[in-house]
Amino acid sequence: MTTTTGTAAVTPSVGTAHTRVEGREKVTGAARYAGEIPFADLAHGWLVVSTIARGRIRAVESAPVEAMPGVLTVLHHGNAPQVDGEYVGLLGKPDPTVTLFQTDRVPFAGWPVALVVAETPEQAREAAEALVVRYDEEPHDVAFSAAHPGARKPEDPSAETEKGDLAAELAAAATVVDAEYTTPEEHHAMMEPHAATARWDGGRLEVVDSNQGSMWVADELAKMFSLDLGSVRVLSEHVGGGFGSKGLRPHQVAAVMATTVLHRPVRVVLTRRQMFSITGYRSPTVQRVRLGADAEGRLSAFGHEALSLTSTVHQFIERSADYGRAMYDADAHHTVNRVVALDVPTPTFVRAPGEAPGSFALESALDELAEKCGLDPIALRARNEPEAGPVSGLPYSTRRVIDCFEEGARRFGWADRDPRPGLRREGRWLLGTGTAAATFPSNAMPSTAAVTAEADGTFTVRITAADIGTGARTALTQIAADALEVEPSRIHMRIADSDFGQAMIAGGSMGTRSWAWAVTSAAKELREQLALGGAIPEQGITARSNTAEAIGALAQKERHSFGAQFAEVAVDTATGEVRVRRMLGIFAAGRIVNPLTARSQLRGGMVWGLSMALHEEAIRDRAFGSHVGPDLAGYHVAAHADVPPIEVGWVDDPDPDDPVGIKGIGEVGIVGAAAAIANAVWHATGVRHRHLPIRPDRVLLAGTAPGGDVDA
Repeated sequence: MTTTTGTAAVTPSVGTAHTRVEGREKVTGAARYAGEIPFADLAHGWLVVSTIARGRIRAVESAPVEAMPGVLTVLHHGNAPQVDGEYVGLLGKPDPTVTLFQTDRVPFAGWPVALVVAETPEQAREAAEALVVRYDEEPHDVAFSAAHPGARKPEDPSAETEKGDLAAELAAAATVVDAEYTTPEEHHAMMEPHAATARWDGGRLEVVDSNQGSMWVADELAKMFSLDLGSVRVLSEHVGGGFGSKGLRPHQVAAVMATTVLHRPVRVVLTRRQMFSITGYRSPTVQRVRLGADAEGRLSAFGHEALSLTSTVHQFIERSADYGRAMYDADAHHTVNRVVALDVPTPTFVRAPGEAPGSFALESALDELAEKCGLDPIALRARNEPEAGPVSGLPYSTRRVIDCFEEGARRFGWADRDPRPGLRREGRWLLGTGTAAATFPSNAMPSTAAVTAEADGTFTVRITAADIGTGARTALTQIAADALEVEPSRIHMRIADSDFGQAMIAGGSMGTRSWAWAVTSAAKELREQLALGGAIPEQGITARSNTAEAIGALAQKERHSFGAQFAEVAVDTATGEVRVRRMLGIFAAGRIVNPLTARSQLRGGMVWGLSMALHEEAIRDRAFGSHVGPDLAGYHVAAHADVPPIEVGWVDDPDPDDPVGIKGIGEVGIVGAAAAIANAVWHATGVRHRHLPIRPDRVLLAGTAPGGDVDA
């Protein structure tokens, strides 16, 4: 037995590179994901989704399907268990898309209309494809545009901020940029599809799932099915990517309904095509940016208006106009987010919601302003550094944007750049470089944790964290080891079990920061207990924490991670192809816990930014209301051959108000990356591309005449 946390000085683990603690299990296949964990007597459910975009279900002809081999039941609005669709969860009332089979209304193409459950997935799929559903179809509207008459400002007062007289400042400005930028519908496209297995075990509902917050999903299911939270357990040990999509989705609810009806475990796995319609996506945006500056390039007028779409059954706002609220100040500062409700699925959070599309528009507009003012883009941004939050007036916890630009410029070779566009050429390739700023909020949410000193000298940490591929499990192991002053090998990290208590979800770049706070608090309490001396009993000694009071006492500040993105592109004048040759991102993102996994996270965000700039675009057929090519063949994401050498670095930037100094890195890596590439394309060709993605046809139609722009 041991009575102390450590017997000798231990080298701190935080700040050093550590391979993932579960890495061996993942590369050998020992790590089991939600869709592959075995259960005795397991049945399989297959969702059936609507083929119309608006109308009513007239009939579900289930009898022939129920007679097919292996089919156990067909659930639909006529026989499914009733659920509560009016409860208030973490994000408010639920999207009716997840409160399955409660109505005969069909509000969009791909709406779940039935679940076929069978002995095998093959039998379930065959029967689902044979199920005949008859509809009374109604006219639909899926046409998103800036001119849509249904565009409106949401009731949410935070959708708009206004300071000063924008029109007057624009009229008086020496230089004005007034341009429209658009981004298309984009999808999460994570490797692992959504999957859940539900079963009743001794009167408790147990759900093995792929999600970004096990307690979040447990709480939602408990409220929806009118259960006590203690009678619901959700586990999600390994997750193959989430990016905002893996919260409560129809597959979990379908599995719970089916296991309740059949009294045996039921698994529901979504197909890739179903994921395009019922698991959320990033709304397309139309954004108008108006900037006015004096002769020295100092902003006097700042206007950012953004329009996104939402469904007719649930409101979601892609808050693109929020991006500049913490970045750039002006005497007149006006931002507004508007929405238009269409007959489409509900959008949701996608990596850096708001900031990713918002940064493309605003950072492109700033590049245009720099060009008009005859200033270097970095010099323009340095000239417009605010002393406090432009909208809030609050002080920054830390703000090292210009340090990121200076370090990035040094490493990228920015000083050698000729600012004139269209001059560098290698054969048929025109070359150009571009840059953009990046920011994402850095917050923390209350969480609980438990740390146990075991009799064998190891320590077990229990927290309802989620590792969605970020390396959170490893980072928390390092943080716990340092808090206990032991080697990481003595830490057993257990996560993603709702029985461990309330904790922040993996989202908003708040996960690791929130969990680390709880773990360090519990570890401190445990060390105080162990300092009293005495042998550790066989059941161990456990200390628990709840950070609600500490986080609630934080002073109000502007808390953000920041960064500077750089890109070099080559544009083929004959084919219109754009190739990114190299990228560099320098970030001020708090104390970096694990440089190995942090670099991977930031680089991954930059790859997504490249994909956003050049490739990603979901197309909706206006006649049918559904997607064209809803799969990874029709929806193109950047492949290995598209990705150039990407260099990632950071400046020292610990948050003084965080016990570990953490900010957040999950999302800031994508922010500004698309703008840096678009700005580089302008530098290469002299033509502005204000609409993503920058496809070869758009490049060819725009030509390569310096000073031009393309609005097609």
